[in-house]
Amino acid sequence: MANDTSINGRLMNGTCGRKSTRSVPEFTDDDLAAFTELCSQQTNAADYPLVSEITSNVPIYDASTLLTSDRDITMDELHSALLSGPGLFVIRSAFDPAVIDRASSAFDTIITSEKVAGKGGGDHFATPGANDRIWNSFQKHALTDPTSFVEYYANQLLSLAAEAWLGPGYAITAQTNIVRPGGKAQEPHRDYHLGFQAAEVVARFPASAQVASALLTLQGAIAHSDMPLTSGPTLLLPHSHKYEAGFLAYRDPRFRAIFEQKRIQLPLQKGDALFFNPALVHAAGSNMTSEVQRSANLVQVSAAWGKPMESVDRSAIVKAVWAELAAFWEQAGEGEKDALLAAVPDAYSFPTNLDRDPPPIGGHCPPTQKERVAKGLEEGVDAVEMGRRIDAYDEIRRA
Repeated sequence: MANDTSINGRLMNGTCGRKSTRSVPEFTDDDLAAFTELCSQQTNAADYPLVSEITSNVPIYDASTLLTSDRDITMDELHSALLSGPGLFVIRSAFDPAVIDRASSAFDTIITSEKVAGKGGGDHFATPGANDRIWNSFQKHALTDPTSFVEYYANQLLSLAAEAWLGPGYAITAQTNIVRPGGKAQEPHRDYHLGFQAAEVVARFPASAQVASALLTLQGAIAHSDMPLTSGPTLLLPHSHKYEAGFLAYRDPRFRAIFEQKRIQLPLQKGDALFFNPALVHAAGSNMTSEVQRSANLVQVSAAWGKPMESVDRSAIVKAVWAELAAFWEQAGEGEKDALLAAVPDAYSFPTNLDRDPPPIGGHCPPTQKERVAKGLEEGVDAVEMGRRIDAYDEIRRA
C-alpha cells in the first residue's frame, strides 16, 4: 500500500510525525480498509518450523518440542510470531495439570478470604460481578501457598515466552479471572499500557510511543480449566496488532464490527498457555454453559524498563517462600532455577538510591535483588539470614 493515505499508512511511513495524534482522529473508509487488509492476512506454517499446526491463523506448539529445541532458535521464532506474524501463539500442555490444580486451590482460598473481608475484584472491559478476579494473584499466591507458588513459577515455558518477547530482566504480575456460567463477553480492546487509557489520553502520546508501547509487555493466559468454545475462551483477531493506530481505533464501532466479522476463538485445555502481543485486539468471550467455571491466570509480563500494572512486594515474596525456594533449589534443573530467578525476585537495578547503592567500579548497574537471592541460594543461607539481607538491600535503595 505504497500510496496508503490512511492514518495507519501515515504512521508506518513516518509522515504523521509527533503532532499527528494530539487529538483523537476521525477515521475514514481508507482507515477501515487498511485495518481489514491487515487482519485478512494468512499465517504461513512455513514461517514457523517448530509448530505442530496452524489453527485459525494461530501457531500451535507442543511443550515438548519447545523444551527440546535450541533455545535461541525457539525464541527467535516466538518473537517473530508476536511481532511480524499473527501476534499470538499457543503452547499445549505448558503446565502440568497437577501443578495447575494446586495453584487453583490457593486461588480458591484467596477468593473466599477476600469475599469474607468484603473485597471483590472488578474487571477491565467487562461488567463487574460477573466473575471472580484476584488482583495481584502473583504476590497473594506466594503468601498463601509458597509451595505451589514455587513449582508454578519454575515453569520454563513461561520463562521462554517472556524472554523471547522482552529479553532478560522482565517482571511478572498476574491476575486470576474465573468467569461463571452466564458471564458476558468483554468489549474488544487492546491491553496495558495504552490500551487502558482513554482515547483522549492516548492521543497525547506521539505515534512512535504508541507503537513502542506494545513492545514493553507480554500478555499471557494460563488455562486453569478446560475451555470449550461454549465457555467463552478469548476472542482474538490475528494480525490486528500491526495496525499502528489501533490504540485509538479499537473503540470505534466500525472497527469493532470488523473485529466481530474476523475474530477467532480457540478451545483450550487445562495447562495450555496462550501468549499474545498487547496490541492484539481481543476480548474474553461469553460463558454460555450452565456448568463450566472458566478459569485462567492472566500473566502480564513487563520489560525490565517498563512499569508493571501492580505494585508487587517482591521482598515479602522472597522471604515468604524462602524455605520452599531453598528446598526446591536443591533438586531443580538449571532451566527451572533460571525460570524461578526470573520470576520471583526483582531482576532490574533501578530505581535505586545511588548514594547508598552505587554501581560497582567499572560498571553501570548496582547488583539486583535477583543476584543477591541467587547468591543466598548458592550459599545455602537460612530464612533469618536471607530476611536480614533482603531488609538491608531494601534500606539502601530507599530515597
